[in-house]
Amino acid sequence: MKKFISWNVNGIRACVGKDFLESFNKLDADIFCLQETKLQAGQIDLNLPGYFQYWNYAEKKGYSGTAIFTKEEPISVVNGIGSLEHDCEGRAITLEFKDFYFLTFYVPNAQDELKRLDYRMDWEDKVRNYVLELNKKKPVVFCGDLNVAHEEIDLKNPKPNVGKAGFSYEERGKFSELLEAGFTDSFRYLYPEKVEYSWWSYRHNARANNAGWRIDYFIVSNDIKGKISDAKIHNEIFGSDHCPVELDIDL
Repeated sequence: MKKFISWNVNGIRACVGKDFLESFNKLDADIFCLQETKLQAGQIDLNLPGYFQYWNYAEKKGYSGTAIFTKEEPISVVNGIGSLEHDCEGRAITLEFKDFYFLTFYVPNAQDELKRLDYRMDWEDKVRNYVLELNKKKPVVFCGDLNVAHEEIDLKNPKPNVGKAGFSYEERGKFSELLEAGFTDSFRYLYPEKVEYSWWSYRHNARANNAGWRIDYFIVSNDIKGKISDAKIHNEIFGSDHCPVELDIDL
């Protein structure tokens, strides 16, 4: 059984000051992914015995960024999705293992008034094509802050957020398109009616009131969805405006 964790840390240096290492060690994942690391090479030295570390940094300082820490050394590592327009933001890492591909993504936010929606839509199409190509070779597991609440059950206040970033018809439609292409939302597969969130605004005491959104996911190829054992949202863990999410799968 493999245990995978994904966490948007909203700045790894800040999160380290909020007991990141304690949470990391407690979770004891086979693969642990970060999004929104917000740093450049050489700005942190994380001591993680027993893990291989892979980082993808944005060209813009203090922005975006992803990382994967894995106990098993991968066959190959690729940063980005093969798109010059998108790969400068450090949003994707792919690891190849013997029996599967493992990816983490930090999906672009459409921003206020959806001013970055066109960029986001292009990202969605390119990522879907990218993972579909990988899926032809071996099963795929991918995770991260996908910056969309797919259905009304995935956020506390759906009605006032319809059409806004993270709950626009366009973003939700692209998520549906991805699933229809041959992938499964692991949490919703196991828990079709469960209400839990992975992100809360820092405003209006949102976390204390559990007025959140589920925008952090583990997605798997349909071929291996029957191997999913559990999917968890660790809302007891603090240190970021997101909490870690987990996938347990027999790979």
